[in-house]
Amino acid sequence: MTSANSLKSSQAKTVFTSSVEKAFLNASGLPNPSTQIPYICVDNFPKLGLLTSLRFLEWVTENPMGVISLPTGKTPEFFIKWTKFLLENWDNDSGRALKSQYGFNLKQRPNLKNLQFIQIDEFYPISSKQKNSFYDYVLNYYIKGFDLDLNNALLINCDQIPLVDGKHFNEIFPDLRVDLSLRYRECRSKIEEKQQKSIFMIDSWCSDYEQKIRDKGGIGFFLGGLGPDGHIAFNVKGSDIHSTTRLTETNFETQAVAASDLGGIEISKNRLVITIGLETISYNPDSVAIIIVAGEAKARMVKDALENPICNLYPATTLSKLSNSRFYVTSGAAVQLNDTIDRYFKTQPWSSAKTEHAIINLCKKIDKYGHNLTIDDLNQNEHCKLIPNLTGDTVKLVCDSIEKKIFRGMQSEKNQVFLHTGPHHDDIMLGILPFITNHIRIQSNKFHFTVLTSGFTAVTNKFVIDILNETKELLDINTIQMVNYPDFFEKGYKYKFDKDVYHYLTKVAAGDYSQRRRGVCHRIVRALVDIYAIQNKKQLYQVIDSVLQTLMNSYNGEKNPPQVQRLKGMIREFEEELVWAHYGVQVQNVHHARLGFYKGDIFTEQPETERDVEPILNMLREINPTVVSLTFDPEGSGPDTHYKVLQAIAEAIRLWSLEKDLTGLRIWGYRNVWYRFNPVEANIIYPVSLETMASMNESFSACYVSQVEASFPSYELNGKFSALAQKIWVDQLQDIQLLMGKNYFYQNSHPQIRASHGLLYVKEMTVDEFLSSAQQLKKSMEGMVE
Repeated sequence: MTSANSLKSSQAKTVFTSSVEKAFLNASGLPNPSTQIPYICVDNFPKLGLLTSLRFLEWVTENPMGVISLPTGKTPEFFIKWTKFLLENWDNDSGRALKSQYGFNLKQRPNLKNLQFIQIDEFYPISSKQKNSFYDYVLNYYIKGFDLDLNNALLINCDQIPLVDGKHFNEIFPDLRVDLSLRYRECRSKIEEKQQKSIFMIDSWCSDYEQKIRDKGGIGFFLGGLGPDGHIAFNVKGSDIHSTTRLTETNFETQAVAASDLGGIEISKNRLVITIGLETISYNPDSVAIIIVAGEAKARMVKDALENPICNLYPATTLSKLSNSRFYVTSGAAVQLNDTIDRYFKTQPWSSAKTEHAIINLCKKIDKYGHNLTIDDLNQNEHCKLIPNLTGDTVKLVCDSIEKKIFRGMQSEKNQVFLHTGPHHDDIMLGILPFITNHIRIQSNKFHFTVLTSGFTAVTNKFVIDILNETKELLDINTIQMVNYPDFFEKGYKYKFDKDVYHYLTKVAAGDYSQRRRGVCHRIVRALVDIYAIQNKKQLYQVIDSVLQTLMNSYNGEKNPPQVQRLKGMIREFEEELVWAHYGVQVQNVHHARLGFYKGDIFTEQPETERDVEPILNMLREINPTVVSLTFDPEGSGPDTHYKVLQAIAEAIRLWSLEKDLTGLRIWGYRNVWYRFNPVEANIIYPVSLETMASMNESFSACYVSQVEASFPSYELNGKFSALAQKIWVDQLQDIQLLMGKNYFYQNSHPQIRASHGLLYVKEMTVDEFLSSAQQLKKSMEGMVE
């Protein structure tokens, strides 16, 4: 009964009344959606921001004193930028043309001054003075950025939430941990009594906050993102669908995403949140509630939210109660929707890729091995029955195609110059290490590795504090002897980098942990001398003490000064050198580009030709590779460093192609723990053995010393990224085993296939194919506001 009512409600809501929404729906060329909550699909992340901005301003013109609630984080980046752009260019040609193009014809510039703002959520406890607090974000990007009236805002300022005896949270919760079990159990100490009373006071404050929202009539315009577990606001999976504003815990998925805001999961897992509830969002039946989602990584969450009836496992489903609820999604985020899948199979010319896709999907859907599929199975499936000339041999043809990809992956590469690139340190390893090892021991091949950004944001303050203290201890007992050489501070610190690496790996082989740490400290000293132009041993001590003081006086998640950023980046660079030295690659062949757009800001800059592209172009000229590998994210969302690095590399290759015939250059696109290829998209499949997996896990733990604690994990796995990469390869093998049969692998005549316990996917492209793909993305991103 619920499902039928929901469907009826959905069909009624697909009538779009907003001029902006109708314009974008028409521009998409897509029919009205069939989902529980209507959605509009756009090409890319920036256009998502434009749609949202225009719809917001359209609503504001009709509700100049309305109640709004807007999100924090990276998701609203282009919503914020487009809104400011439109307001600043309202009456000039560019502003008028943009409004006209998308059905927004109001001549008078909207006045946002009288809007009433509601903050959605906040970590607790966190000082409102911290730049990583949501309070600070709201104050800077919305109150000041949109010129709203602070007096009309209802904000969550943790410093001002009353606690027992008028004390600050630092006094009541000195370790910044709030134990919610005190709501239900007896106190064991005086401090727990104060904490218990304070928790009840916070609960009371939350109830008052909720009432103030309801006194305003509820939220009129709600804009939010979709969390990794499908949460909206901080209403995580399993939240009561009638929940209100409250102090609550989060789950691992949410903590993993918050780790980057708070300085590591060690912090975020112990931090609570204050959030408005699901009932808070839907209290006003006329509310316009919009969820914006970008990227294929969120596709499963979008499907769950849009195609299920109201359910506490999928918090966003509660929005189906609102007639004006919408999802605005990118094409990547919509890829798993039934609407998208049907369009793919039914409205475009048929191809062999579609046949592969349909057969693999059928095997997974009915959990049946490919060789057991019958012609009846194929004809009864709505997509397989569309395959032209469908016969009993169709499945075999698909299996043959997959087998060709596997054998292509195992081909030997000789006399090649490889340039493997990654946006961050460890991206190359996690993406294609097994594939690289297939070629790296062939003497005629040459290898270069380049990490395009500094990667300093992945190193915690605690790690640097610990290693600096260890460095001081070793200096005190004179076991970093290189500082005693007469020319060390002048030029000696620049030499023997390969010796550092070899010494470290020798101690890995010997199982000598303390000497490994000493090896890291050696590189720390070299880095400090380089960064701070240190002249002597005394000054070295002073700099170490100064850096320690800076870090100890910083709050977790605070942006570091540039010199500390560089120190963290050089730690990551040493780690990358260690990885490839496992295979005999010298330090001179491990390049550190440190592209300038990467500065640790919440919204990163766009690459610039002189600053970011020319260094890559010069590197291409010098190395003259025959194969270039890169992370291949076709939509430009998620970790935006991936997209920006992709565009910088594409532009460098384009400029290089004007100087040199690149007909023979091959591009290997790979994905790792953030994005995955469908086996149909890949044209190279490489079998991964247990030996290779063990080698990767061991080298990851031994070399990426700042990452062993997994302070910034993926929301998919509470552990090291190497373990997640292995899980992905195993999952991909299982998908292909379902098609080919397990016996194809364990009975195969080829020992490499028999030894495979995972599969790795790569997409090989010519330069023209790669540049065409990158150019399409670049065009889709043109017109972005800075």
